Amino acid sequence: MVKKITFETLVLIYILLMLTYSCKKDDINNSNDQTPELTTSGISNITYNSAVSGGNVTSEGLSTVTERGICWSRSQSPTITNSRTNVGPGTGKFISTLTDLTSSTTFYVRAYATNSFGTSYGSEKSFTTNVNPIGTIADIDGNVYHTVVIGTQVWMVENLKTTRYRDGTSIPNVTDKSVWKNLLTGGYCDYNNVPSNSNIYGRLYNWYAINNSRKITPLGWHVPTEVEWNTLITFLGGKAIAGGKLKEIGTLHWKSPNGGATNEVGFTGLPGGVRGDGGTFQKMGELGIWICATEHNVDEICNRYLYFEDGRLDGGFTDLGLGFSIRCIKD
Repeated sequence: MVKKITFETLVLIYILLMLTYSCKKDDINNSNDQTPELTTSGISNITYNSAVSGGNVTSEGLSTVTERGICWSRSQSPTITNSRTNVGPGTGKFISTLTDLTSSTTFYVRAYATNSFGTSYGSEKSFTTNVNPIGTIADIDGNVYHTVVIGTQVWMVENLKTTRYRDGTSIPNVTDKSVWKNLLTGGYCDYNNVPSNSNIYGRLYNWYAINNSRKITPLGWHVPTEVEWNTLITFLGGKAIAGGKLKEIGTLHWKSPNGGATNEVGFTGLPGGVRGDGGTFQKMGELGIWICATEHNVDEICNRYLYFEDGRLDGGFTDLGLGFSIRCIKD
């Protein structure tokens, strides 16, 4: 005897069939099947400016992998729009070296693989770079300066303090403001003519002390050009934020609020002030201003400066006779 199928049973069968079809359709269109599958390897060989990571592409998806590598950022969930390596097409394990990192900084990394359907990412991992190794260099007076690597450049950590040129010739210490104002030869001074200020902030020099064939810097070092300052600014993410990364933190030397200061690259910029128009001393605690080895015209030279209120690294052009700090860069 044939049993009748009830309406309720027909409805249940229809629902089951629709669910089965929907699952199969989802399986076909699942993007995880279309794009590659991969994992991110652990982080190794961490230094102050580099690290090694990698990944393993276990499946290409529905088309060939055209690019794979590591992407990283200071923010979580990095993508290929951030910094990245490219080890080329293919599947399987790979390794990559992350370069041009900043010291003492936490980075987030993910392996990625791209095919014609899109880009997939492995799990996120993080690490913190080491403190930048510091060396030392001495000038002709015996003043010792620490050094720090920032990107591709090597900078002194302290402002110049020398009272002599490289060949041993003395640089005149000009205390009288009228004499300083009219000076057309090399000269230096201590802020407010107080020598102990130079122990912390370094000395102030005019353009004529820099533009001198006897050289004011230690052998193997020079006063940075405008281009070299701009290279530093670019490496640190632009002038709006670069200054904060260079300034000493806190308010021991900087006037409050010392905005944006992190000193994350170890430059330790200090507010040594300036000897301004008329030979007067101005803005110690508020302003750190460094002369460039770049003459703008016959009357003006380039400078770069940090200010206590914010994290900018800005610059402009000023009179040749002003007194500036000098921060040396390696040849």
